Amino acid sequence: MLGGMKDAPPAAQPALSPAVTPPAPPQNILSIQSWVAYGHVGNAAAVFPLQRLGFEVWAIHTVQFSNHTGYGAWTGAVFPPEQVADLIDGIEARGALGDCHAVLSGYMGSEGTVAAVVDAVRRVRAANPQALYACDPVMGDVGRGVFVRPELPELIAAQAIPEADLVTPNQFELELLTGHTVDTLEHALEAARALRERLRAGGPRIVVVTSLVRSGAPEGSIETLVVTDGGAWLCRTPLLPLDPPRNGTGDAIAALFLGHYLRGGDAAQALSLSMSALYALLQRTHVAGTREIQLVAAQDEFLKPARVFEAQQVG
Repeated sequence: MLGGMKDAPPAAQPALSPAVTPPAPPQNILSIQSWVAYGHVGNAAAVFPLQRLGFEVWAIHTVQFSNHTGYGAWTGAVFPPEQVADLIDGIEARGALGDCHAVLSGYMGSEGTVAAVVDAVRRVRAANPQALYACDPVMGDVGRGVFVRPELPELIAAQAIPEADLVTPNQFELELLTGHTVDTLEHALEAARALRERLRAGGPRIVVVTSLVRSGAPEGSIETLVVTDGGAWLCRTPLLPLDPPRNGTGDAIAALFLGHYLRGGDAAQALSLSMSALYALLQRTHVAGTREIQLVAAQDEFLKPARVFEAQQVG
């Protein structure tokens, strides 16, 4: 005791915090697509949105070009299909394939690449039977026709589609894969359901039809249709006057839909969120007046779009 004062009582100890459950590790997505140094197509359009949605992305590039081929000239190289298999070997050697939750494929430029992608999907599924395969069957588009090698549409239809749980064809590719003419909503539903029957048995069998322009739709709009075993939903956004159409939008919507579906497990919600994010991305691109999509500038919209376009059930 000093100066006649009693010792102060010991300070109260803070209560121990209850055990904090660590957050679940992020899901892992293997993305096998093209890559460009300048601009955003293929993996350069898909990887960043998936990362912003909280996923780890294992990117394997099928080509590396200076820029996308829409410019008419480019430099770079097409990688041999054996490189895809070699990289899968390396990932497997790390014991990581069992931690892969989904495989996403885009542009496949050769017969060998199609086979390598399908083999990668099967190897992932052998390690993790719950893994999903999302196939963006890049083959052509309205106004351009088929822009891949002539043999590829048949190969993708015969080899990749039967392994897929989720496919994201545009309107032209849906017609090419099914032989159906798609010019009304009823025709689109019929074709999407026919394609859905060819997807992997036992999987969710989700068909996402992008860039749908049909009779009966409001003028100045563009739609995306989703068909699942639980029904069909349509999401409509304004059609922005982007001329020429921007490359990479199909790659971005495939990644955004897959990411939101893996996050929530609801196809209608994934449709609404991914289309809202894509609209925001294209709106920023339109305002900026750039030839390349404004992927970085629009990144906050991937998680929480400022303007949400609801999905309407149509079947």
